[in-house]
Order: sequence, then structure tokens, then C-alpha cells
Amino acid sequence: MTTRVLLTTTSFQDTPGAHHDKLARLGVEVVRERGPLPESRMLELAGQFDALLCGDDAITAAVIDQSLPRLRVISKYGIGLDKIDVAHATAKKIPVLFTPGVNHTTVAEHTFLLLLALEKNLLFHTDSTRSGGWERKTGHELLAKTIGIVGLGRIGKEVALRARAFGMEVVAFDVYWDEAFAAQHHVRRAATKEEIFQTADYISLHTNLTPETRGMINAATIATMKPGVIILNCARGEIVHTADLAAALDTGQVAGYGADVLDAEPPPADHPLTRHPRCVITPHIGSRTAESVARQAGCAVENLARFLAGQPPVAQANKF
Repeated sequence: MTTRVLLTTTSFQDTPGAHHDKLARLGVEVVRERGPLPESRMLELAGQFDALLCGDDAITAAVIDQSLPRLRVISKYGIGLDKIDVAHATAKKIPVLFTPGVNHTTVAEHTFLLLLALEKNLLFHTDSTRSGGWERKTGHELLAKTIGIVGLGRIGKEVALRARAFGMEVVAFDVYWDEAFAAQHHVRRAATKEEIFQTADYISLHTNLTPETRGMINAATIATMKPGVIILNCARGEIVHTADLAAALDTGQVAGYGADVLDAEPPPADHPLTRHPRCVITPHIGSRTAESVARQAGCAVENLARFLAGQPPVAQANKF
């Protein structure tokens, strides 16, 4: 029986490149859907596929159970695994493969796109000139500002490098501290996340979504921040408590929020952040560049190819 693969990630499908040929060479049957798919749609499709080549689809315990016994492997396009019940996949002996180290450059660049857009009032000025106007607002330099990075992994390090190039002071928090990198690039270690919140002009979030980080930016933590702080989020929308952030944006305690992620994607029409004048929100496209898509898609297909050939994957999130 031909191996049947469900492909859901839209950036894989929509971006030309060698990854399409690489997938075709596997000789598998590919069924395409436009993700990210909710649990309801995944349950409708469950049981029809040997492999999932997924993005941020809801692969819950129920989806995994209904996919058995046919499902053999989950190959994640990207690095975020919070939409996959990895523990349940492990219990059912389903490998969860993923693609670390493929998107850190482009996500770091996107972080600075959001920061510069906020500090230079980019949307206000382009909206003015496109409508025939010439209105102007005074912005701010990044030079000598302090950026606090929560999560000094691959992406956080790339943000730190770019911040230093802008002449910024960099302070970071991470449980797993790379002292050699920090010393080489003059990154000061914060003892706690709270120290970041209290001292930074800009707070950039680059941590995984976990029970500990869910809702980490909330009314209580925002109250400890500098008045007029700017918060950047290219990690996961659920790290931020949306209602609390919207209230802080209304008062100006938070001067700006630049994010590539939201707690609901796509967001409802009445989401409080998408139209807020102090926000710059992009539709989860921080890693959607031709170069990054090629790396992510190539790695996801390579993982799948290696699994089908009985070889070790590039990276696997679970062991059993």
C-alpha cells in the first residue's frame, strides 16, 4: 500500500523551491490541506494517513488515537511543538520529528522589523503618504536602549547580535546559559525574568510555550515594567495575556506591542490587538522567507525520508 502523507503547512505549499521535488521523489501520495487545522478537522482526517507533515495543526491525544493504527510518524515543519501532544505520541510510540536551527535568522530579522516599525511610527507615516498626506510623528532611536531577551536560544542569540549592531545594551534570561556567547557579545545575564521586566526598554520574547510561560506577560508583570515599554513577541501568542496587555496599551504603560503571533490564529474580527493603534501585528509569517521555508521544508522532508528508510532523523523530540 502506498504511503499516504497529509501536508498542511501553507508556506511549504505556497513557496516554490527544491523541497517540492524532494517530496515528490519519496514516491508517496500527498494530500494537501490549508492549515493550521483545528482539532475538529484533524479528527475528520484522522486514520487516513501514514504520516503527518504538519505545521501548527491541533494534533491532540484524541487526534493521535483516531489516527491509529495507520499513523506511523509526525514530521513537524518548524520548531514549535506546543500544538502536538508529544507525551501522548510518545506513549503510542509515534516519533515526533522537527526542524531546529532553520529559522533563527529570519525570525530575528522580523523582530527588528516590528521594533523599528513601532519606534519610527512606520505604519502611521506610510498610511499618511499613501493617502496623499504628509503627516509626521517624532520617533525614537534604538541606540543605547536596553533590550531584554527572554530565551537566549538560537533566535534569542540572533536578536542579541543585531541589538549589539544597533548599539543597544543587551540583557537576557535563559535557564540554559551560554556563557561563552554572552561574554563574546557582551550580553548581561539576568538572574530572573523579573529582572528583565524591571530594567528593559524593550522586551523580546523567544521562549517556548509551557505551563510556566503561558500568560507570563500579564497585569502583574506589566505593572513592574518601565512606563512606555515596548514588548515584542515572535514566539507564541499565549505567552501574553491578551486582555491585560490591551488594557496596558490603552493607558500607555505599554507604549507598543509588536507581534507575529496571537492567542487565536486566525484571530476573530473583534480581537483587541489587531486594530489597536499601539500595535503592529503580522500574521505568523516571521519565518516565511524563501530562504527559511526552503530550509524548514527541506529538513521536514528529510526527516520523513529518513524515517521511511529506517534511518535516524535530523531531530526527534521524543524517545521511547
